[in-house]
Amino acid sequence: MQTKAKEKINIITLGCAKNLVDSEVLMTQLKGNKKEVFHQREDINPDIVIINTCGFIDKAKQESIDTILNYAKVKEEGLIKKLFVTGCLSERYKEDLISDIPEVDGFYGTGDLPELLKNFEAKYRNELLGDRIITTDSHYAYLKISEGCDRPCSFCAIPIMRGRHISKPIDQIIIEAKNLVNNGVREIMLIAQDSTYYGIDIYKKRAMSELLKKLSDINGLDWIRIHYAYPSGFPMDIVKVMRDRENICNYLDIPLQHGSTRMLKIMRRGITREKTDDLIKNIRDINPDITIRTTLIAGHPGETDHDFEEMYEFVERSRFDRLGIFTYSHEEGTTSHKLEDDVPEQLKRSRSNKIMALQQKISAEKNKNKIGSEVKVLIDRVDSNNYYGRTEQDSPEVDNEVIIPSKEMHLRVGDFYKVIITDSKEYDLIGKILL
Repeated sequence: MQTKAKEKINIITLGCAKNLVDSEVLMTQLKGNKKEVFHQREDINPDIVIINTCGFIDKAKQESIDTILNYAKVKEEGLIKKLFVTGCLSERYKEDLISDIPEVDGFYGTGDLPELLKNFEAKYRNELLGDRIITTDSHYAYLKISEGCDRPCSFCAIPIMRGRHISKPIDQIIIEAKNLVNNGVREIMLIAQDSTYYGIDIYKKRAMSELLKKLSDINGLDWIRIHYAYPSGFPMDIVKVMRDRENICNYLDIPLQHGSTRMLKIMRRGITREKTDDLIKNIRDINPDITIRTTLIAGHPGETDHDFEEMYEFVERSRFDRLGIFTYSHEEGTTSHKLEDDVPEQLKRSRSNKIMALQQKISAEKNKNKIGSEVKVLIDRVDSNNYYGRTEQDSPEVDNEVIIPSKEMHLRVGDFYKVIITDSKEYDLIGKILL
């Protein structure tokens, strides 16, 4: 008797690292139910495609819609049997999507995993909560510590798509982290919609420092880094823990969004530029070795030339180690959507480009000062000419790399090496291995 071949399921992930973790959880559940599942594989002919969408800003929404339409056409051509859509876009625009793209077999929101699994005759298995298949390089992984957000930021639609803030219990996070380490992970990035709010809902206090200490005690976990910290009510105790624990990276991703008090008030960020200046100073005073990464928004409704100049001077004065900037996206359902989107797109882009030109100069100067220094580097990848790694100052995908000529010697991806910096670029360092 011939055994029926398993249907191949290919998952496509769009958007941020938080979406990637959701896809990894979906993969774990499907494999736990004996399904044959892949992540963004182009070398297979899948029977079923699941698209995990992003609905954060206009560009991300358009990418999600284009991807859905592309696979809807593939389905019409008979190249796949079924198509499902999940994630933020599906959560936010489900009814419209059902009406506009009937080729899709089902749309599911961010909290609909058990319902999505039913399409595959699969049950949600609670015993798999601590397990996770990772899709990143095997030596690092993202670890989501909470879901949702309680902040009232005027421009942000995340609470609409992800709901209220819900922290994951410390014991559950530790189990998941230990499983990741047992599977070869050496670096963990802590992610959330608001990581520094962690614990308030279940422990009635900010508990990030306690979580960091317990994670730091896990044998074999070499690097821990924090993403998506919120500046208002920032818990300064975590800066001390970073400084004092060797395997917690001196790295803080803290989106500040603007450098004008007037704009921060319009954005409902709960902080002023002056308090932000004090926060950055206090963080650097406590931990002089810390690397600060931030993100900003250009062209929010009401942003004047004077507001932009204040932001420019703020960046110039603060000399952030890492910085990214978005142009404002007018999102339905947000407080800012009630305002006139009065900054022209061309001006938004011009302002964004000016900030990035300034940051490129700052980054080049900071990198040049590192020539001659010795650093610990984690090797991420290799090509025919070079190895590419990162220091503790750099998170994967978004930050600088250290480039090491591959002709020097054989290095193992996923291992740490001591490197001397011999040259620098605007956003990268060049080095050689210290024997």
